[in-house]
Amino acid sequence: MSDVPAYLRLGLYSSFTKYTRYLFTLRSVSQPSKYHTLLLFRLSPKECRSDLQPPVSQSDQLFVMESSCPHLGADLSHAEIEEWGDESMVAVCPWHRYDFDLRTGKSETGLRACTYSVKVLDSDTSGTAQIWVESPGEGGWDIVEIRPVSEDFADPPSAISRNPVENSNITSSSSVAISEEAEPTTLFEWAVLILNTPNPELKVKRTRDAVLAFRTGKLRSVGRGVKNKPVPPDVPPREKDLNFVAPGKVTRRGNGGSLKSRIIILHALANIEQWAWDIIARFGDEKVAGQALPHQFFSDWVKVAEDESKHFSLLRRRLQELGSFYGEHTVHAGLWESARDTAHSLPARLCIIHLVHEARGLDVNPTTIAKFRAAGDQESVRVLEIIHHDEITHVTAGHRWFTWICEALALDPIHEFRENVRKYFNGLIRGPFNESDRRLAGMTPDYYLDLRGEGGVLDHKKEGPVTYNI
Repeated sequence: MSDVPAYLRLGLYSSFTKYTRYLFTLRSVSQPSKYHTLLLFRLSPKECRSDLQPPVSQSDQLFVMESSCPHLGADLSHAEIEEWGDESMVAVCPWHRYDFDLRTGKSETGLRACTYSVKVLDSDTSGTAQIWVESPGEGGWDIVEIRPVSEDFADPPSAISRNPVENSNITSSSSVAISEEAEPTTLFEWAVLILNTPNPELKVKRTRDAVLAFRTGKLRSVGRGVKNKPVPPDVPPREKDLNFVAPGKVTRRGNGGSLKSRIIILHALANIEQWAWDIIARFGDEKVAGQALPHQFFSDWVKVAEDESKHFSLLRRRLQELGSFYGEHTVHAGLWESARDTAHSLPARLCIIHLVHEARGLDVNPTTIAKFRAAGDQESVRVLEIIHHDEITHVTAGHRWFTWICEALALDPIHEFRENVRKYFNGLIRGPFNESDRRLAGMTPDYYLDLRGEGGVLDHKKEGPVTYNI
């Protein structure tokens, strides 16, 4: 066996110059339940402390390590970069200040983070230089996602003021709540607060605050093991002036050829469901075969929650640009029936919400985008393409943690998925299927072909954390 490490092509160097940090998630080709999330740092030449004489090469500016701190698994994406000695640069975990050398992963604490070498090859003046990263292990790997750490949010940070007088579009009760309530101190508290926030703009604001507090280490606890853990609502409240109807009674969307039809389609997509906050609040205390859910579980769903809020903001803004507003047309909360049906079981929730309903979105989004492109609405196309890309990663998150549970319990994930669908979903899993994007998210055809659910509306009530055992 060769001692020469294998390398993965990450992409064009020019694609990694806008931001200084990028997260990228890999999935094993031979073991689809095995994931790695890595973090790429791009330092400026002045930041690179090394024995190399200037000019510093592109390769010497790039560093890759595991995205999770080896201490307790905290997210390193917002780690501080500091000098250490004459030649080293270290990443300092924002949660407990553990430091790790960017080149070697060594820490003065005795811990060590996994680091991976980086090469920039085929460099020339035309901008075709490619970044290659050392493979995290034997076998092939698919790059599931590449995401800059600092993304531009659709709304400016000051869009929702903390001053009730300045918020004419927010109900007085919501405004008073944000000024008088103590700021949550755990991720669970944030999740329940956001779920109980009816106003969508305030929900977005609180999501942004929660995500920032979690990633920068301001929150020192997820909230596990707390006696009086906050309880998520069965169905999150919505603003009273929204026109709620049964799922079959929503305004007809049309084919996207007219402005009115496109507005109705965008309006239907703008519902801010916040499945991610619910999965954190409802299942975060559970154990699987004696294992507590790892920190990466919460990092992944916090990212999904951030995406959901971003999508609402993008769609709301686009509706306004088209002369409409969120709330002009009917809305429904039909998918919360599936959420209630699976409120007792994390594996069932992952299967039905994320690997059935959200996976169905991967099938229909390209058709919707094509309709808007045919109508010449390129700005809406841009918004819908952002949403579609993000939703691939949401299905990936569902697949990642469902297969993690199955592996911990020594269960076959495909068999377990199909059994959960039969039990908790009603009807045929219909095509046509977007096989390429489903496969990218981990959903190979043997998961969903020729599958019919036989379940109905169920009433499951369980108190306390659940432990899944073999």
